[in-house]
Amino acid sequence: MPAETLEQLVSLCKRRGFIFQGSEIYGGLQGTFDFGPLGVELKNNLKRLWWKHNVYERDDMEGLDASILMNRYVWRYSGHEETFVDPLIDCKTCKGRFRADRLKDAACLKHSKLHPGECEGELTEPRAFNMMFKTQVGPIPDPESFAYLRPETAQGIFVNFKNVLDSTNRKLPFGIAQIGKAFRNEITPRNFVFRVREFEQMEIEYFCKPGEDEDIHSAFIEDHVDWWVNECGLSRDRITLYEVPSNELAHYSKRTVDIMYRFPIGEEELEGIANRTDYDLGSHSRDQEKLSITAKVSPNPHSTERLTYFDQPNNWHIVPYVIEPSAGVDRGILAILTEAYTEETLDNGETRVVLKLKPALAPIKVAVLPLKKNEPAIVETAKRIKKLLQSSGELRTVYDDTAGIGKLYRRQDEIGTPFCITVDFDTIGREEENGLKDTVTVRHRDSMQQERVAISDLPAYINDRI
Repeated sequence: MPAETLEQLVSLCKRRGFIFQGSEIYGGLQGTFDFGPLGVELKNNLKRLWWKHNVYERDDMEGLDASILMNRYVWRYSGHEETFVDPLIDCKTCKGRFRADRLKDAACLKHSKLHPGECEGELTEPRAFNMMFKTQVGPIPDPESFAYLRPETAQGIFVNFKNVLDSTNRKLPFGIAQIGKAFRNEITPRNFVFRVREFEQMEIEYFCKPGEDEDIHSAFIEDHVDWWVNECGLSRDRITLYEVPSNELAHYSKRTVDIMYRFPIGEEELEGIANRTDYDLGSHSRDQEKLSITAKVSPNPHSTERLTYFDQPNNWHIVPYVIEPSAGVDRGILAILTEAYTEETLDNGETRVVLKLKPALAPIKVAVLPLKKNEPAIVETAKRIKKLLQSSGELRTVYDDTAGIGKLYRRQDEIGTPFCITVDFDTIGREEENGLKDTVTVRHRDSMQQERVAISDLPAYINDRI
């Protein structure tokens, strides 16, 4: 069974070095988390898998890494200054601040078992709160020298549409993919890394002709559900699709489908896939009155470009429609950890905690363990094997002799290492009569089964199974 409580995951992440509270030695900073030695490896592996699937394995995708700081007019004409808001409510009694539409997810500051409004506290009327972080640009503070930390990576793609189009000579349909940091001044960050103020996104803006958008949208939904299941190891029966009703759609959206996952906190959004129509390129274009734009946008006197695509067969400019798959890296990590977390009762009555991660996602692929750490020949052979595997490909390999072999196995189980290699006295034996010299014991994480493998065969053996 996957993890049933968030506390199981929080405890494991802190104990084994996946995720730490940000600025912890100073009491922490709410809504920020640091990914530790194992967490950063898991995170990089997830991003690498996503990039491989969406960029390397497709012929219609380009990559981008846009800046975090952008001209403030980007956020004016994207609609963020006006619409990127949450309803803020204050409690006059406990001085707490909460999202008015999420009171059931918050706790009263004086009565932790009660929600705001269920106690004697007096709540204010909701007011709009813009979630973008504002920062000063340049040495002299004045009303005009400011910018925002981007609340999403998408706008960096839209404002670079013409640059990418001109430099790559792409034809519609094609997409631009990006992985990067985003920042949102959440009123009430909550549920570990699920809702935070600093996070990473994996986003695609896929440009197509009007009329082709609906089929492409549906194809992305099916493809990305399959990716979460087949590549990341999520159970299909824990995933549902939520068709966002028209009264809840974002102002730019024609249709949005959320891929929902059953976390320990309940069913929540893992990835959103939206049909943004031609709103974005239209809103960032000059001479909008000359463009055929379905979505209503404000006049833009500050833009210097017309973000259009010249359709040569028809000899006209069009504003492409955009399909946007957008997933949070941090939420993806939380879902993967939820799915992989397993507690098993062994034959001797002990409980084994194991992370049954997909091998490609595992932070450490192989652990090399000497049966006896004060036997020079065993130690030398173990370290030689570690170097052999490290140099044979992307096999993150560690050497560990800090405990007995049983405890070392349990430690590697708990962090999701697929294979443990034990170097023992048979490995270094001078006699070859038993046929075990220059072989090692390979232990499989999930089944705990062991088999002898020749040292020279190890790189191919491990790579085939990764």
